[in-house]
Amino acid sequence: MKIAVVGAGWAGCAAAVEATRRGHQVTLFESARTLGGRARRVEVEGPDGALLPLDNGQHILIGAYTDSLKLMRDLGVDTGASFLRMPLTLQFPDGDGLRLNNLPAPFDALFGILAARGWSWGEKLSLLKVATGWRLKNFECAPQLSVAAICGGLPPRIMATFITPLCVSALNTPPECSSGQVFLRVLHDSLFSVSGGSNLLLPRRDLSALLPDAAGAWLQAHGGEVFAGARVQAITALDSGWQLLADAASAQLFDRIILACPPQEAARLAESAALQDDGDSWLARTRGLAHEAIATVYAMAPGARLPMPMLALRSDEHFPAQFVFDRGQLGGPAGLLAFVVSASSGGSAAIGEQVAKQAAAQLGLPGVQVLQTIVEKRATFACTPGLQRPAMTVAPGLLACGDYVEGPYPATLEGAVRSGLAAARI
Repeated sequence: MKIAVVGAGWAGCAAAVEATRRGHQVTLFESARTLGGRARRVEVEGPDGALLPLDNGQHILIGAYTDSLKLMRDLGVDTGASFLRMPLTLQFPDGDGLRLNNLPAPFDALFGILAARGWSWGEKLSLLKVATGWRLKNFECAPQLSVAAICGGLPPRIMATFITPLCVSALNTPPECSSGQVFLRVLHDSLFSVSGGSNLLLPRRDLSALLPDAAGAWLQAHGGEVFAGARVQAITALDSGWQLLADAASAQLFDRIILACPPQEAARLAESAALQDDGDSWLARTRGLAHEAIATVYAMAPGARLPMPMLALRSDEHFPAQFVFDRGQLGGPAGLLAFVVSASSGGSAAIGEQVAKQAAAQLGLPGVQVLQTIVEKRATFACTPGLQRPAMTVAPGLLACGDYVEGPYPATLEGAVRSGLAAARI
């Protein structure tokens, strides 16, 4: 069949590659000039005026991202050289917090909790007791429960230094507003399922180079077409398939279309196809999604080197960043730092000023130079309790994929890749 994939983020790239491997003729459309969607390369001007190839947001992967890693390897990406792999670490600049070792799961989590710094024995045993309860219930809970609800009884310090950082990094939603069931699924698959699943994979290359660039080159080498800078304006259902109209091109006919673009864009195209909105339709669920923002503050602190490539930070209304990454230890220039503010609010200038003060107060780095603050306003959907996400099938012959589509995971790169693969297989 002739298949159009609209959107070259990680979901769209996965869908296009998988459909091509299954013998279909694929055309990939991307409105931006750079492939990768919300996980793509951007160029940021350094202190000397030179452009640095960074990302529109600091991302990490974990060892449990098996489909993403396999797809990278299939496309010729050297995953060993592309990532710094380290055990799950949620440590703060003063050394307090959790750091796992390389024992088989779940013993790495067990001994990591017992060895955590800054927690009393009572706090550690409380966490182990609650985690044992989750395991006895097969990591399932009532869909209406929040993360805060399933963590009832945990000491405030465990919530502040373990549950909250883990929750906002995985679900990008505060514990009191985020889905307990999705959080438990993430914990099961990363901490308590496969050995190495909780390992942090910190990218040494920009995000477009990790998968999207390789996918685009692979598609063209295998007979597919890739159009960057081409926004799809409308799609129309025909008796024999679908008509697609994109920028600077005549209308084209396809047997199937996969919408791999952001939810608001997918809804616009579905509406252009005159799909009906009956109040509980695919369109209604897609338009009803709430979104959370993520800000990444790139800053330069000449001569600085953090104790670890990634550190957790104590965040509050004045100091908003939850994590900082030493990009100098990940192949970038020495002193380049990336601060991540999940579920962020406010403008980029204000966030940058707050983070600069946070760097001085918590890292002992006064006078850091903020290079650029990138705010992705619709970085993720709000992963709230009982959320009814849109299905993959939009209409006969029209599918949607992406991290927001119905599935067990929050808005992650692995969720996007798995959704793209599934759409192509359907």
